Amino acid sequence: MRRKVLQLLVDNTSGVLSRISGLFSRRGYNIESITAGVTADPRYTRITIVTSGDDEILEQIWKQVAKLEDVRDVKTLEPESSVYRELALIKVKCAPEQRQEIITIADTDNFRAKIIDVCKEALIVELTGNQDKIDTFIGLLDNYEILELARTGIAGLGRGVENVTYLP
Repeated sequence: MRRKVLQLLVDNTSGVLSRISGLFSRRGYNIESITAGVTADPRYTRITIVTSGDDEILEQIWKQVAKLEDVRDVKTLEPESSVYRELALIKVKCAPEQRQEIITIADTDNFRAKIIDVCKEALIVELTGNQDKIDTFIGLLDNYEILELARTGIAGLGRGVENVTYLP
């Protein structure tokens, strides 16, 4: 099983995300992560999908997605020529005497996480980075109780200007 990150440019129309996810559902393909947001041109939405399968399945996914009416462009974001980021919000239960330990972990140069909320029994940490960075940070919190965790999924762009898609 391989992972593939697909970047789609689609018409910014009602139901487009439902039609794309429906294609995956009907065919039994897995979506590990999906993010969507309007581009600089409000007529279009950029969707980043992380999926997995063998080479044949991944090729079929690419072809099926490219056939959809609302899809204007499909690219594979290769790790060596792309930038991926994910946002995580992590609510950690901690007593006042434990706060500094968590803040110290968050403040390290490796993570540069932000404490965005503090209350008597917990704090919320905001962290952006690649999936490995976020997974590593969560692993360092093993000694604490994570009350809630929200992850956005991957957003990504290709490096440089060579592969930019210009739509009319």
